[in-house]
Amino acid sequence: MKTIFDKDTWQEIYGVLRKNVMRTIITMIGVFWGIFLLITLLGLAKGVENKFNKEIGDLATNSVFVFGQATGMPFGGFQEGRPMQLKLSDAEVIKEQIEGIEFVVPRNQNQGAVVRKFLEGNYSVTGDYPLLDEVQKKKLIYGRFINDNDINLSRKIVVISQDVYEDLFEIDEFPIGEFIAINKINYKVVGVFKRANTPGPREDIHVPFTTFQKVYNQGNNIGWMMITGKPEFDISQIEADVKLLLKNLHDVHPEDSRAFGSINLGEMFKQVTEFLTGMQFLTIFVGLSTLIAGIFAIGNILLITVKERTKEIGIRRALGAKPWEIKTQIIMESVTLSLLAGIIGIIAGGAVLYLMNMMFSGPDSAIINPSVNITTVLAALFTLVFLGTLIGLIPASRAVKIRPIEALRDE
Repeated sequence: MKTIFDKDTWQEIYGVLRKNVMRTIITMIGVFWGIFLLITLLGLAKGVENKFNKEIGDLATNSVFVFGQATGMPFGGFQEGRPMQLKLSDAEVIKEQIEGIEFVVPRNQNQGAVVRKFLEGNYSVTGDYPLLDEVQKKKLIYGRFINDNDINLSRKIVVISQDVYEDLFEIDEFPIGEFIAINKINYKVVGVFKRANTPGPREDIHVPFTTFQKVYNQGNNIGWMMITGKPEFDISQIEADVKLLLKNLHDVHPEDSRAFGSINLGEMFKQVTEFLTGMQFLTIFVGLSTLIAGIFAIGNILLITVKERTKEIGIRRALGAKPWEIKTQIIMESVTLSLLAGIIGIIAGGAVLYLMNMMFSGPDSAIINPSVNITTVLAALFTLVFLGTLIGLIPASRAVKIRPIEALRDE
């Protein structure tokens, strides 16, 4: 009695596959292509997801930017087109009255002419609180971010971006404790953060919010607010509630949609996440569809093979081979073809992803580290074994129905 561990069993399988090499290769192409597409496309989808996650970084995605614009409707004796100026007091009221808010971060920004020694440039200067580091984490290369003492004492300190550092300092020069002049006022550098392509205005230089207000004579005015909702609350509802409250505070018509603008990071993040999920689903659908088509091709070829081996099967039955032994032999041939084609497809897909990772490794690349985890690979192999077994049952069942006497008469 033969088993799958017998050497003779595998020699028979090898002999059958080798008997018609070209037909075996053509049979395997469908399964190979299905697995290859599955691995390659899933890897590319992961690369796009990695790029998106890197761009977002540690930004609190359940957030919304709110800023003042100009009214679109007359109301309360005011004409249309009245400019809206947000106040620090607005941020305090929003924090107190809107349910579900975790952080409200007032911010201000202006342009500044920056000079250090003989180097100069124009950069955005943003007035910020230490709380910004909670909702938009800065990856520091040197030093620290703004702290409460900087706010309380209105210190003239700055945290600069990697771009500003590279423009104004020598390579590998230690910047902490050095001074730069912004609009002819000296500031001490206390930190340098990595560049990041986060949504919202470009951020080159951060100074304490209180310092910014005094230097630029902003008083109680703020440019915009970054509002972060608690995870269990809908950021779109928070956005609507905030705008309605601001309209009440600034005597704006409740139906005026132009007075206050916003950028909803939560909605943007949701749309991108849904797109990535859809792309992965489409990839799995295309890969599995191609894979199933290849598996059916293997089944059809094995049906032809069984017909060609009618006499051989009849002789084996006449010599005492049991039906389940014949059936096991055919199923093993199906599984072997499926697994062999699948393994080659996985290796080829992995090689393509490796080459793409080498080719698109720059900071501006659209994909980052395209890869497929081992769980997906094992699941694909298990699916191959399962489908190969199922499709092998069809020719196997036909083989065991062959009667020895009729098979021996077959020409």
